[in-house]
Amino acid sequence: MTTKHTSIKDHEIESLIQQEIQREETTINLIASENYASTEVLKVLGSVLTNKYAEGYPGKRYYAGCTIVDHVEKLAIERCKKLFGADHINVQPHSGSQANMAVYMTALKPDDTVLGMGLAEGGHMTHGHPKNFSSIYYNAIQYGVDRETEQLNYNAIAELAHKHKPKLIIAGASAYSRSIDFAQFAKIAKEVGAFFLADIAHIAGLVAAGFHPSPIEYADFVTSTTHKTLRGPRGGLTMCKNSYAADLDKAVMPGIQGGPFMHVIAAKAVCFLEALQPSFKEYQQQIIANAKAMAHAFQDLGYRIVSGGTDNHLFIVDVRSKNITGRQAEHALEKAGITVSRSCIPFDSQKPWVTSGIRIGTPAITTRGMKEKEVIEIAQLIDDVLAYAEDEKYLEKIRRKILDFCKRYLLYQ
Repeated sequence: MTTKHTSIKDHEIESLIQQEIQREETTINLIASENYASTEVLKVLGSVLTNKYAEGYPGKRYYAGCTIVDHVEKLAIERCKKLFGADHINVQPHSGSQANMAVYMTALKPDDTVLGMGLAEGGHMTHGHPKNFSSIYYNAIQYGVDRETEQLNYNAIAELAHKHKPKLIIAGASAYSRSIDFAQFAKIAKEVGAFFLADIAHIAGLVAAGFHPSPIEYADFVTSTTHKTLRGPRGGLTMCKNSYAADLDKAVMPGIQGGPFMHVIAAKAVCFLEALQPSFKEYQQQIIANAKAMAHAFQDLGYRIVSGGTDNHLFIVDVRSKNITGRQAEHALEKAGITVSRSCIPFDSQKPWVTSGIRIGTPAITTRGMKEKEVIEIAQLIDDVLAYAEDEKYLEKIRRKILDFCKRYLLYQ
């Protein structure tokens, strides 16, 4: 990826942008929810389309002058349908969280019961976390993973569903490294008369490329972000069966949003087009190959990987064997020039702010062109950092190594 940043007259903001370019170029980004948008996506995000208010939907706007942006939104929807094969798509949600909120408002009434994956065991805040709207306004029941395998136990999930009779069951995660059986979730939902929502925010790119089973056939609703593995602009989208289309659209607007961000919707359209190219499939395949190779490298170095490995773009490293917490590991690695997210491990004894693990993701480094050889090298660098986490001089030595390493994979030219 190459792009030329155009300088601006606001010197304070210009300086901060340049600092961020420098940070991105000189660090190794292993945050599983981040990626680097293409030059084309970045150009469109900065286009004049940001000027247009377009409340409503194509052909039914509350503002005049929307003929062109109608075409933009229709194009984004058309390309997204080709990518995922969904009946109905709404590309207006500003984020994955708002995409999920729209589904809640479509399918539920306040205090209805929702069954979702607990955050501490790999789920997402919007799947029923106590501090989130999904628990404040709804009766949230949480499922987790099996204590022995650290993987989803569909029998246990079914038992919870039959006990609590939820109106909505959610599948999807932000820190779960195994393939999700959407057919099993659909079966459970049908047994208890629940709607089924598949949140594929993290794995959307893998699903689009055919490297993870798609939920489209099984789910009443599917939500996603457009960044992460999909490598587009920051934003969300919702997909559903035709029978829910009108209610879903009303839930997005006027239910939770007003005017859509037309420059972001245009960038989503670009992202969908990029994801329809053969090179995107090769990219997703390399993401998975890198994650598997890196997880194996950590195991060879004596670390325990949660659930024993990975089927997707991420995995969780248990750092307790190094007598360090996830938070300490995150801070030490950042000093050395490696960015990760601290992460709870299943049944973690540490508080969520501290954690016993770190989450590793490979989408961003794969965008930079790194492959199996490089990820094994990165695993060794991480091991070196964690072994000397309190040694500032040693961390500076590693930092110099990482600066040299990053020069081999330039982002911006």
